[in-house]
Amino acid sequence: MNDAYAATLALRATGVLADFNRAGVLSAADVHVARRLGALGGEPDEQVLLAVALTVRSTRHGSVVLDLDTAEQTTSPDADVDEAAPTAPLTWPTDWAQRCAASPLVGGPVQLRGSRMWLTRYWEQEEQVADELLARTARLPVDLDPARLSASLLRLFPDPGDADQRTAAAVCALSRVSVLAGGPGTGKTTTVSRLLALLREQHPHLRVALAAPTGKAAARLEEAVRSSTRALAPSDAALVGDLAATTLHRLLGWRPDARSRFRHDASNRLPADVVVVDEASMVPLTMMARLLEALRPSARLVLVGDPDQLASVEAGAVLGDLVDGARQPARTARMAAALEQVLPPAATATAIATAAEATGAPDTPHARLRDGIALLATNRRFSSGGAIAELAEAVQRGDAEKALGVLRSRDRDVVFEEVGDDSPLTEDHLRGLRSDVVTAGLALERAAAEGRAADALDALERHRVLCAHRTGPRGVQHWSSLAARWVAEASGRDLYAVGHRAGEPLLVTENDYEVGLYNGDTGAVVSTPSGLVAVFGRGGEPVTVPLARLGSARPLHAMTVHRSQGSQFDRVSIVLPAAGSPLATRETLYTAVTRATSGVRVIGSAAAVAEAVDRPAARATGLRERLASAQNA
Repeated sequence: MNDAYAATLALRATGVLADFNRAGVLSAADVHVARRLGALGGEPDEQVLLAVALTVRSTRHGSVVLDLDTAEQTTSPDADVDEAAPTAPLTWPTDWAQRCAASPLVGGPVQLRGSRMWLTRYWEQEEQVADELLARTARLPVDLDPARLSASLLRLFPDPGDADQRTAAAVCALSRVSVLAGGPGTGKTTTVSRLLALLREQHPHLRVALAAPTGKAAARLEEAVRSSTRALAPSDAALVGDLAATTLHRLLGWRPDARSRFRHDASNRLPADVVVVDEASMVPLTMMARLLEALRPSARLVLVGDPDQLASVEAGAVLGDLVDGARQPARTARMAAALEQVLPPAATATAIATAAEATGAPDTPHARLRDGIALLATNRRFSSGGAIAELAEAVQRGDAEKALGVLRSRDRDVVFEEVGDDSPLTEDHLRGLRSDVVTAGLALERAAAEGRAADALDALERHRVLCAHRTGPRGVQHWSSLAARWVAEASGRDLYAVGHRAGEPLLVTENDYEVGLYNGDTGAVVSTPSGLVAVFGRGGEPVTVPLARLGSARPLHAMTVHRSQGSQFDRVSIVLPAAGSPLATRETLYTAVTRATSGVRVIGSAAAVAEAVDRPAARATGLRERLASAQNA
């Protein structure tokens, strides 16, 4: 029995729980939680305990709810099964929902509606999020002068090519809760900075908070907003000011040792009039519930993100539920009238659609929530089109044939190193990748050795290897070791030398609020007259951290696609998981491709590409149904 498989076994499990555990469907933790809840709740029926264990597993995988009727079709092993270990055939219950409905656990640690089961904690959070959103969108803000807002929109978005951003800013300004959605390069941050300018023009003392799920994303947000603000006229730039961004945990006041985990909650609201959350696709259900309860009733919430990117590591897909796949969001009559007052007549027709077209009911609460959704579609990063944009659009649409066509087009911006899932990578496959790794690595080492911190950080962003997996032949650990060896061989230094060195790339793996470093931050070791230091980009001058103060960090040569969200590189090399991997999803490939500005290399099989494009990540939630089925108050 291999060690990895043995670690997944619940040794005291019996019956169907043991069968599903040995088959790699349930982890030991899933089994232990179900058995413990059964013991506490007086539930001996192992079929009910199986449902609970699978619901725990589903939540662990990011879904909030499990449909018992379709669980057999939607559940697959997530652990490598030891072929030498005997496993019984899996038997799925036939009268599952009925047995669960009679269980004393329902209404306690789990909730059941029809054939769908939730852990009660997440059921309540979904209910809270839906109620908060609908309550906040029940009326439009009345604190803006329409004539002044119209003039501000024309001044801040004067170019005809800015029409989509102008409309998006109007929608966000006129909504208590708004979603500014779009892919990389569509101008989301530019729209945010101008939105803040026009809001502060009417209310100069408006308190604004910028936040993101991770420290790296917060730093990127702060840098991007300040860069966009510098492009404004001096008077408008002065309205926005030099805003700082922080993590959502720090914004809410994380207190790990207190009974109330956050300082700001329903009894102690955030002192902010506008809260902008970037990379909102990464915000899990639990954090969204905590954020909404901490907002003042009059505060505006602007969620910024790309709903086609990977969702949060934790359970929930709130941004995707809010956007709900709409490319032309509906507007109710009240929003249509408000937009007509502030947008040029020519723009109004394209900016407004009746809610009946999309929902069949113009005045439902869900339609009112959709009033605040703004989608940016014009890609300004790839302004001239090109193969990267074509590839990203094909993946986004789920067009595997088109995606493979772009990859095989031999365009200089997109390279496909096509290799079978079970075939070894040859020198021919690796030649281009090795060249990119070595070129960027040597540039980093030269700049770092000469004390040029800004140039070292620029070199760090020239190329990045992205993997879906952490371990295995297609994982971060393997490719980090390989890239480190290539750079060491090219520079002629000892790969196994102990201690830090100039040019060492760094990835922070834990938040360190005292130093100001966050999980996902990237930097480099640089030589200075007084010795080696670590430097990190924050926009403007690099931030210097003494090596003695450096906390949890590891050498950075490759990273997971999940960690790359919110980052941007000149070129990326994507190591695809094999076909059949649960991480081979449309969102994984789309997120990886859209990290690049000038070049993409994909390493893997055609089957892995096609499977990833054809398979959107399956996240089961009940939030969009709660919003859609809500009745008028």
